[in-house]
Amino acid sequence: MAQQLDTTNAPEFTELSRLPAAGRIVALDPGTKRVGLAVSDELQTIVRPIGRIDRTSWKKLLLNIKAIVREYDAVALVIGLPLESDGSESVMSAEARSIARKLRLSIETPVFLQDERATSYEAKGRLWMQGIDTKESRDLVDSEAAVIILEDLLAKLTALRNS
Repeated sequence: MAQQLDTTNAPEFTELSRLPAAGRIVALDPGTKRVGLAVSDELQTIVRPIGRIDRTSWKKLLLNIKAIVREYDAVALVIGLPLESDGSESVMSAEARSIARKLRLSIETPVFLQDERATSYEAKGRLWMQGIDTKESRDLVDSEAAVIILEDLLAKLTALRNS
C-alpha cells in the first residue's frame, strides 16, 4: 500500500523535476535513535534496504550520510517527513525538516522530503508477512520504512514523468 500523499514541503524540497532521470537515490527514515537506509538501482526502479545508522551526534550522522552518498554514488537523497495522520506537522516533522536543511547546506547532492505517514506500520506488516519475528523485525523496521519512503517517491516521480 504505497502512500501517494501530498505534503506541504517548501519548494526547494519538493521540486521533483530537479531529480536526475537516472542514478541511485538514497532514502533516510530518521528516528530519534536510528536512521533507516534504502537505495534505488541506477534506473530508479528497484529499491532495497541497506541497514541503519545509530544517531549519536549530528557530526557522526553527517559523516555517515556523506559516506553512504559517496559509496552509492547517489544523485539524490530523500528524507522521510513524518506528518500526523491529518497532514499537520509534528515534533518529528520539524526534526526531519531540520535534518534536510542541514544536509542541503552540507552536501552537494539534492535533498528531497517525502511524506512517510504510517510507513513504520507498513514496514512492520511487510516484515511480518515475510515471517520475520517481532524481535528480529526491530532491527529491520527502520530500513524497511526507508524502502517504503523511496518506493513512494519513485512512484510519484514515475507518474510525473509519464504525465
